[in-house]
Amino acid sequence: WLKHFAITTRHWPAWLSFPSSEMACPGHLKSSITASIRDQLAGGRPEVHSPSAQQHAFENSQEFNRKRFDIMEQAEDLGLQVEEIYYNASPAVLYEQALKHEEGSSITSTGALSVTSGRKTGRSPGDKRIVEENDSVRDIWWGKVNIKLDPTSFQINRERAVDYLNTRKRLYVVDGFAGWDEEYRVPIRVITSRAYHALFMQNMLVPPSDRELDAFESNAFPRPFVIFNAGCFPCNRHTQGMTSSTSVALSLCQGEMVILGSQYAGEMKKGVFTVMMY
Repeated sequence: WLKHFAITTRHWPAWLSFPSSEMACPGHLKSSITASIRDQLAGGRPEVHSPSAQQHAFENSQEFNRKRFDIMEQAEDLGLQVEEIYYNASPAVLYEQALKHEEGSSITSTGALSVTSGRKTGRSPGDKRIVEENDSVRDIWWGKVNIKLDPTSFQINRERAVDYLNTRKRLYVVDGFAGWDEEYRVPIRVITSRAYHALFMQNMLVPPSDRELDAFESNAFPRPFVIFNAGCFPCNRHTQGMTSSTSVALSLCQGEMVILGSQYAGEMKKGVFTVMMY
């Protein structure tokens, strides 16, 4: 296996990406999307709301947007100390970000982006865990592949990932769908510190249209499935259930995936496949 991983691009909506208050997305959605990302990065366990409560919260976020609060001031108010957020950025912007900020990145003779994934040049199946939860425990074939993780350990890893992401100068967020069929597709949100991860998942996911993006959160009950990719930072080996400095943990009931200690992008893809199969 080579440490360099080449990514080719396909068409993605041509939303330009800007840092801070110029975060790229349709203007009327800036505050609602940013508020949601901030909540996910604020730590703590997310609450599962009823459909009516979810719709009410979405409507409130739209009203909050109409008040035209500065997007980064909102982020600071909720504890997200990140200077730049690139949301559904164009491939050109992600290329530029990788070349500027990710050591070892280059453009190949074919135009693909070549990057390094650190020590991990492939998936780490021995470090993958699924949270043992009452609502899903009977639907999982437990064994050497699907290894149990207690909820407390998952929360420890989640908080560790969120803390790390909050220390970054810039983050990359991708919203898209896993699957084309509207009846079965799953809304996915990726929050990561690497541009290459964002570009990879843009290739994996189906990009939402402007109309679909308008309702991306309100139609995702109770919310999109979130991947916290803090793979540049290791897990704590002393956390119960850990066998190395790498952890890929999936909570099917909480609707979250946490990656620590592996920058290999294929972990996100395999996690999404697992969710789709479930």
